[in-house]
Amino acid sequence: MTRRAGKGAAMTLRLIRRETRGDLPLLVCLAVLVLVLAALCAWAPALAGRQEDRALRQRVEAAQAQTPLVTMSTTPAVFNGPRVDIGRLLGAGRTLTARLGAPAAAHLTPEGDAGYDYSQAALTLPHPPDHTVTGTRLALSYLPSARDHLRYVSGRAPADSTPEGGVPQVALSQATAAALGVGAGSRLSVDFAATPDVQDTPPHVTLLVSGIYRPTGGAGGYWTGRESLDRPTRAPAERTAGTVLSVRGLVGRDTADVLSGAGVRGPLVTWQLRADLRGAALDEARALSGPLAGLGATLNADLCQGQGTDFVTGDVICSVAGQATGSVLVVDSLTPLLASFTAQDHQARALAAFAVDALAAVVLATVVVAVRLLLLRRRAHLRLQRARGASTARLVLVRCAVAWTVVPVAALAGWAVGRGLAPGGTSGAPRPLPAAVAAAVVAATVPLMTWLAVREPRRPGRPRPARRRTAALRRAVLEVTVLLAAAAGVVALRSQGPDAILGAVPVLVALAVVVVLLRCYPPALRLLLRRTRRGRGTVGFVGAARAAHDAPATGLALFVLVLTLGTAVFGGLVQRTIGDGLPGGAAWAAGADASATASGHVTPAGSTAGIRAAVEQLHTVSLVRQADGALTTRAAVITVDPGRLVAVAPRSPLARVLLAELGPTPAGRPDAHAPLPSFLSPGLRAGEHAGGFTTSLGAEGQPTVDLTFAPVGTLTAADLRDPLLGPVTARIPAGTPLLVTTATADRLMPPQSTDSTVLLLRGDSPATATPAALRSAATRALGPLARIRVRAEELSALQDDGLTRGLGTLYTTASALAALSGLLALALELALAAHERGRTTAFLRTLGLGGGEAGALHLLQLLPLAVASAVGGTVLGLLEPRLTARTLDLRQFTGGPAQPALRTDYGLLVALVAGVTALVLAAAATETVLARRRRLGAALRLS
Repeated sequence: MTRRAGKGAAMTLRLIRRETRGDLPLLVCLAVLVLVLAALCAWAPALAGRQEDRALRQRVEAAQAQTPLVTMSTTPAVFNGPRVDIGRLLGAGRTLTARLGAPAAAHLTPEGDAGYDYSQAALTLPHPPDHTVTGTRLALSYLPSARDHLRYVSGRAPADSTPEGGVPQVALSQATAAALGVGAGSRLSVDFAATPDVQDTPPHVTLLVSGIYRPTGGAGGYWTGRESLDRPTRAPAERTAGTVLSVRGLVGRDTADVLSGAGVRGPLVTWQLRADLRGAALDEARALSGPLAGLGATLNADLCQGQGTDFVTGDVICSVAGQATGSVLVVDSLTPLLASFTAQDHQARALAAFAVDALAAVVLATVVVAVRLLLLRRRAHLRLQRARGASTARLVLVRCAVAWTVVPVAALAGWAVGRGLAPGGTSGAPRPLPAAVAAAVVAATVPLMTWLAVREPRRPGRPRPARRRTAALRRAVLEVTVLLAAAAGVVALRSQGPDAILGAVPVLVALAVVVVLLRCYPPALRLLLRRTRRGRGTVGFVGAARAAHDAPATGLALFVLVLTLGTAVFGGLVQRTIGDGLPGGAAWAAGADASATASGHVTPAGSTAGIRAAVEQLHTVSLVRQADGALTTRAAVITVDPGRLVAVAPRSPLARVLLAELGPTPAGRPDAHAPLPSFLSPGLRAGEHAGGFTTSLGAEGQPTVDLTFAPVGTLTAADLRDPLLGPVTARIPAGTPLLVTTATADRLMPPQSTDSTVLLLRGDSPATATPAALRSAATRALGPLARIRVRAEELSALQDDGLTRGLGTLYTTASALAALSGLLALALELALAAHERGRTTAFLRTLGLGGGEAGALHLLQLLPLAVASAVGGTVLGLLEPRLTARTLDLRQFTGGPAQPALRTDYGLLVALVAGVTALVLAAAATETVLARRRRLGAALRLS
């Protein structure tokens, strides 16, 4: 008994080895597919993570170029402890940051030296030369980082160390010094506010003007929010005629020590922290955001425990670096930036899921085709073994013995290759679970399809018509299920947006398209068959008949081709849409060829030959509706010269509409009582029925100015998205009512502290349209403190964005791999039916069919599959974006205010269809060559 069992096992092993040698090509095919899937699961997440890290670093660096993302501030308690040691307090930034914990603190470091700011004090001497100025307010700041962004035109920077009994020093800008009528070496007398219940008289301090500086250009966004260091501001006096002049100066490091000794309340000390995200930026930011959210509470709990309260203010006293201070305030702008990036990254991942799921479906379909071909090659052997009494389980196990050895080895090899190629130190980690699932699905496909091929029929005695009706019913149920599932997936995708599960919806839509094609194109072939039956030619009739007969059996090949083409067309559409939308986003950011933005009401200085310019002034006012007196407390009023706008942007529809309706800005002194023609935003116009709006603005030492705005038109959605408004609306909170009027209003409206000036520039020639020339002209016009944005540079930054480049790389890679897998599946599918086509050709050759007619016959048999695949793939690629249009938010990639219009890459579409056609022609030519080499005896045996 034991000997018989051993003999049976030996025979089984010999059978397995013999079948392995015969099935080696198809087993290699399965191994390659599994290897590719496993390698992608190990390599693709790390590559995607690198792109995400790069994109996040770009956003963090751009944000930090404008303003610090994280700041900590506190005020030393001058009257509740020893004299303030400002140097020791300024150096406490790293100690405070360390309370985040070692992992988080490593990515958040103090940026340079800390600084401090004093509130405005009364400048009593000298008196400004402008006699309308009734009061002067001076604010002092210690800002060590400013040294790299200014140049002293006289004198020197204030000393960081004041000798005992010496006078603290202050540096002023040229504009401030001119407004005060002082120079280097002048002295300023300043009275600081008295502390209630502590001081009876205001502390008096004398400051020495050590130097006069001028801000330098090329500082990026450094001067954003620091404009007062360069330009003084004026505001109407509250109770008397005249104006109040507000200025700001730079002091040395130990000025706070001197002022605290004079009884001046402590300044606001601020530590600016810089986010330093290196390799795995996304993971580092997520690990940092948690501790950062509770940093303020943690610091105050640790530093203020048992310190008592300030007897002056009643606030809790904390201890920072041994100094008594107030509570620590933490301003966190990194967490909102990370939340915004996470939302953008979610959209990018959803778009990527479409390509990844389609690739997985194509590869698995190729696996099914390979297993089908493998079973077809062994069909005769399986029938013989079954006739000799082999059980279904034994046949399944024999077929699986080799596959279950090949699949794990290929999966492990693919995983090792993917891990070796994957970039290290990124936020993306290899995903072993999808790799294991893919290998398991491939391994389960072999026994399942083998069981379906060798199982015994349930009802061998059923009549053939009944079997046909049952098969037709099953097919109808399956088709209805696929259509309903695709419809449900599309509805879910449109209602709740894309996610990891709904990323498979395009696969369901592809199945639905294939179901429709399989229902439509076989009847079309039968109609063609009726026409060819009446003709005299044999080739057309036989070719149409074979194509109609083989149509249902080519469903899997049709699915693979349709999904591959549809995914490629969809990816090309996304990339084309993003690529075409990037110039619009860059134009929206820059407004024209370039734009310069400055805070306050600034008059551009001079002009540059070859560069046209237009000014947009932004005012924030309260509007009163004349019809019923309703008040709009905060409205944005933009004053423009329509003629200059048309010169800067001759193709702008908004500029042409404004010029036609508002007319050119008249020269001469404007009439303050004449209504100003205006365009209103839809929300503002909805509440205005007749009469228009009025506003009252305070003037410098003059009576209040009353203005009337007469609506002449409404800004449409397209007008509001015009690039000319981009730099202006960037400074307006969302939802703010908007009014656009002529520059005449600008000459009547007194300057306000909330005003902004935008200068739009356009070069008339290639030489003047360069970024360097535009930047130089903008700096000369609005000064070095203006924020300058050049369209060419904005476009380059958008094109270099990590998310955009990552999405393009992913779709290109996925489409290429899907195309290769689809070609393999098509070749295997054609091999499945090659025997039947060969028999037909061989039979006709015995009847006298020529070689050219044989080639035409092969082409006619395969051409319907190519046409159906091209039509289905094109329909799928064009249909998917329209079905998911509400969920495809591509504005994050283009940077514009509106969703870019979907644009199909027709060049790619033609190339794909041509590729499928060429593939079919190549297959037909190959089969024709093989048929010609077949001798008459082989043809007779085959027929």
